[in-house]
Amino acid sequence: MIPWELLDTAEMPGNGGEIRLMRRGTEYAIRLGHTELMNSRLSGSEEALATLACQRLRAARAPRVLVGGLGMGFTLRAVQKALAPDARIDVAELVPAVVAWARGPMAGIFGDSLADPRVEIMVDDVLDIIRASPRRYDAILLDVDNGPEGLTRSANDAIYDTRGLAEARAALLPDGVLAVWSSAPDRAFTQRLKRAGFSVEEAFVKADRGKRGSRHVIWLASRPGGGA
Repeated sequence: MIPWELLDTAEMPGNGGEIRLMRRGTEYAIRLGHTELMNSRLSGSEEALATLACQRLRAARAPRVLVGGLGMGFTLRAVQKALAPDARIDVAELVPAVVAWARGPMAGIFGDSLADPRVEIMVDDVLDIIRASPRRYDAILLDVDNGPEGLTRSANDAIYDTRGLAEARAALLPDGVLAVWSSAPDRAFTQRLKRAGFSVEEAFVKADRGKRGSRHVIWLASRPGGGA
């Protein structure tokens, strides 16, 4: 078997620990300690995050979407495929090294997706962007950390708490959608979404494209049209 090769390391902000970019043949992985955060072979649920959310934007003219977390670009590329040329896609990535990896060691995975004129890469905390963007987005897609139960960074909890969800709702246009990826169900998070004024659906999707394997969760939280 081909051994894993360490390509680079980077520190997570806020004492979140060291992440490592690994390669084995044509397979890539990003790890934190003994935990694999993402793998280039498993893209099904990240792509579903995009396609399920973008299905709800068919009536939107020149939709503007915020993607929280660049990762290996699976969600970004699915958004690009789903949306028309007049769309605008902002991508927030907290770790500068992840953007550098996308343009360097993982350029073969990303292809020309970062050169798309619809796309703006923002090296910033997605929550800061949300707070500065009242009624700007038709959709906000969050693939940050391991889901509402944070794994990599305690500060990520602020995205998923009651105040963070209210701020996300304020950043959405009427009839906008907040789509959230998670590795596992979380009943308390579903209730927080409802208390924040969202209409909520849950989708259970496969982590990969095969018939077997684990399933992840995607919340589709809609902001009703009109109102504050």
